[in-house]
Amino acid sequence: MSTSTTAVPDLDDPTTDPFDVARAAATHIAEATGVPGHDVALVLGSGWSAAAELVGDVVAEIPTHEIPGFSKPSVAGHGTTTRSVRVERPDGAVRHALVLGGRTHLYEGKGVRHVAHGVRTAAAAGCESVVLTNGCGGLHISWRPGQPVLLSDHINLTAHSPLEGATFVDLTDLYSPRLREIAKQVDPDLPEGVYAQFPGPHYETPAEVKMAGLLGADLVGMSTTLEAIAARHAGMEVLGISLVTNLAAGISPQPLSHAEVLEAGQEAGPRISDLLARVVKSL
Repeated sequence: MSTSTTAVPDLDDPTTDPFDVARAAATHIAEATGVPGHDVALVLGSGWSAAAELVGDVVAEIPTHEIPGFSKPSVAGHGTTTRSVRVERPDGAVRHALVLGGRTHLYEGKGVRHVAHGVRTAAAAGCESVVLTNGCGGLHISWRPGQPVLLSDHINLTAHSPLEGATFVDLTDLYSPRLREIAKQVDPDLPEGVYAQFPGPHYETPAEVKMAGLLGADLVGMSTTLEAIAARHAGMEVLGISLVTNLAAGISPQPLSHAEVLEAGQEAGPRISDLLARVVKSL
């Protein structure tokens, strides 16, 4: 299917409104997928990629880097395609999910606008809610690798915000209590926790993990908080789910590695993918 060839504003140009680029990206997605609008967005982190096939029927799949404002991921194990998925709810209603591949992390050095671009594009595409997932380190010995955890709040330790200028947004209920309740109806055993984002790409030191715990964190990672803030600013409800892929530094007796994160995600894939699919169908 043909897509628009209209020139797109440069996301890196400080005079460009990033929401103009998001609207251009949403237009591209609508034309490339043949789906004029989407209802819910999914950002799939480490270990969550198999969920898209269980959510519903994939209507269309497009390379993420071809969408205005996006680029190829620089990290092994992160998705490279964006999919439009037809979701049939238990009551027979049909919705469309936008599964965003190729999440941009702050540590890639592309700037905060690129980190927030995915959720802003989802909002421009019509999404009223977004499910943000990630793989992370756990601070509780009882949360073994493979444990999904609902995010109840976060601590942003990146020293960055996706908001520019005098833009004030209330984050009191950033992680929607309504959506968390729906998730608990799907799986009553889901625990909740506070997620702390460090800038990365290095893993946290044991002292930094201890500090995060003293601040109230239960989980540590390198994504999600900036996207969540941008999503709330764009008017979406936010559901955050972390997958504990390893015990954090100082909690685990073993050295940390990216390979360990990917392996834990693969092992937990079937369970968490089924969980996410059931949650999305219930939203």
